Amino acid sequence: MTTPIRRQYLRLKQQYPEAILFFRLGDFYETFDEDAQLASRELEITLTARDMGKGLRVPMAGIPHHALDHYLARLIAKGHKVALCEQLSEPTKGRELVQRDVVRVVTPGTVVEPDLLEQKSNNYLAAVVSEGEEAGIAYVDITTGEFATTQLPTTGVAAELERLHPSEVLLAPG
Repeated sequence: MTTPIRRQYLRLKQQYPEAILFFRLGDFYETFDEDAQLASRELEITLTARDMGKGLRVPMAGIPHHALDHYLARLIAKGHKVALCEQLSEPTKGRELVQRDVVRVVTPGTVVEPDLLEQKSNNYLAAVVSEGEEAGIAYVDITTGEFATTQLPTTGVAAELERLHPSEVLLAPG
């Protein structure tokens, strides 16, 4: 049987399987399981383990909450998505579980913090849709509000993306 906090973590992780879940526990953001192994490797932080139920010990790696921007910048620069799970209620003296939820998912194309961005270049988030021999590209820099679209032959998509150099590209299924 797993602990209530483990069940809470697993429920949130299930909602964001493609992101590294930074799970707020007091003064730290903790990662667990595969996320912990990835965070430990990518951020060069210590991988430990935590008891999460009878006979259940899971990998864990954490960072101090005040150092979030530093570590977040490193993960985003490597192309990772990070889901930030915050404590939404104050801890109580009883054994009641602190309410938590994901308040933001940060991806390379959705960064708005100046300290996480390269100052002299746009941070484009691009979307590409193609049908037959034609393709459409839309791109936005949410830090400046710049938005544009274009339609072009599919053979020109790679060159246009190379010119834009987007931080993130969204593709339609298929």
